Amino acid sequence: MNSQPTPLLSWREAARAAMHDASLAELRGRHGTADVSFNYRWEHVTAVVALALRLAELTGADAETVEAAAWLHDICKFSDGERHPIAGAAYARAFLPTTDFPAGKIDAVAGAIADHMGLWRDEPLTVLESQVLWDADKLAKIGLTAVFHWTGGSLAGKRLHTLAQLIHRARANDWMPRTVSSMHTAPARRAARARLAAYYHLYDALEDELSGDDLSDPLSKIVGQRGEAGE
Repeated sequence: MNSQPTPLLSWREAARAAMHDASLAELRGRHGTADVSFNYRWEHVTAVVALALRLAELTGADAETVEAAAWLHDICKFSDGERHPIAGAAYARAFLPTTDFPAGKIDAVAGAIADHMGLWRDEPLTVLESQVLWDADKLAKIGLTAVFHWTGGSLAGKRLHTLAQLIHRARANDWMPRTVSSMHTAPARRAARARLAAYYHLYDALEDELSGDDLSDPLSKIVGQRGEAGE
């Protein structure tokens, strides 16, 4: 009796499941349990997948390559730290052949994962799929997405902060303008500038609320400023 070959796993379902398992392992490693209020790594990766697919649509990058790379780009983040892009690339080379992912695209996936390190770049990447993953990963770290991800992560870790501390932490992230300047694709550059402006505006508005500055008549403030400038 001839044995039937084992069918390959659906690459998308397998990659998603592998990343989810890795995110739970990270929670257990960081907090001693996966039963926390917010899974930062999972939220980050799913945001990167959505952004990478949208950027692929807008730029003509290969959608399968960038989606697979997005699902797996942080799979070794907790275990390998600063080396996680190289470790993640090796993981992808070993993992994707066990699925139905196109064999001819595996090198491109691994290359994009290996290239995604760093919050900014002195030299731009040259391969479109690497550019798209890099841009998607960094877009998920700025703007309002970052505000809620970081706040959720802090609360999940039971590292309680005052609002003043959260504002200070947010304003200490002086790398964000360099990240915006490092974006590769035109859609990412436009979105990054808008996200950074929204990020700063949110904390400006929060400070106004906490201090009561929002109680002032905005028109009166403008007139007062003009009067002072004319003195």
